[in-house]
Amino acid sequence: MKRFAGLLVTLGVVGLATAFALWILPADDFVFEPGNAKPLADRVEVEGARPAGAGDVYYVDVFVRRTSRLEDLLPFLLPEGATVVPEQELLPPGTDEADRDRQTAEDMQRSERVASAVALRALGYDVEATPTGALVISVAHDVPAARTLQPGDVIVSVDGIATLTPDDLRAEIAKREPGDPVELTVRRAGKSMQLRTTTVPTPGEPTRPIIGIQVDQEADIELPLDVEIDLGQVGGPSAGLAFALEIARMLGRNVTKGCKVAATGELALDGAVLPVGGVEQKTIGARRTGVDVFLVPAGDNAAEARSQAEDLAILPVESYQQALRRLATSDRKC
Repeated sequence: MKRFAGLLVTLGVVGLATAFALWILPADDFVFEPGNAKPLADRVEVEGARPAGAGDVYYVDVFVRRTSRLEDLLPFLLPEGATVVPEQELLPPGTDEADRDRQTAEDMQRSERVASAVALRALGYDVEATPTGALVISVAHDVPAARTLQPGDVIVSVDGIATLTPDDLRAEIAKREPGDPVELTVRRAGKSMQLRTTTVPTPGEPTRPIIGIQVDQEADIELPLDVEIDLGQVGGPSAGLAFALEIARMLGRNVTKGCKVAATGELALDGAVLPVGGVEQKTIGARRTGVDVFLVPAGDNAAEARSQAEDLAILPVESYQQALRRLATSDRKC
């Protein structure tokens, strides 16, 4: 009997050790978990600030980590609102997590510059932006360019012809035929490289060539005021809309009208609000934090936010200018 009891104890210890090992050992996929909405008031400093009105602007973060072996075996152990994302969606071929960390840090720095430029321009300030290339925002997964280009790349020429704006890039690609090879000169992480890819037909327009990427203007930006933004270790471009709203608030525009206003969305240099990832988790985080309204990119992002919103008000926006108008005309009482 004692031997049997000892065996049970041994099996129990082994079982606990195995479960612990499976819990701490990372698996191949990633998981997005809801974070929290956090005010920007202590994170953004603007020269000559004169904050307007009550209320705050909030950004919303998402926790990203590897799944554990145990979570792979028992998915019900994942936190509420978590989404598992395959590794290849976050780490393009030939990259690792250190590369991703560097890219998200660069994305954050650019987001801060662009948000500052967009906000100050909307307030009537003179902002200088010198075009330096076409910034890759996203790459379709089913095109040849997915094997070579990455978000964050800056395309500066096509077959030796300078393409310092997205229009330049589109014009050069349009001179080819679908299936033609092209050589792109790209800046990546401060280094210049030559990449080869192939054009593909535009869906619905089989004679019009594209390479299957979304681009924005990359530029050297000179601001008329000092703007400092510090979110610590948070990376990525999706707080751009929130940054621009907070800069406007700091310079006297009453964007909050006494409310707790959360926002997510990448800003383009022309003020367009671009789609972002993790909207399901961000909406849950904003709702749990108790904000009054959540601004999100229009389209699929807005539909995803509404599916998780419950009683949280969702405001879909296509541009920074529209965000300002919708907040100004809102009759919501907070």
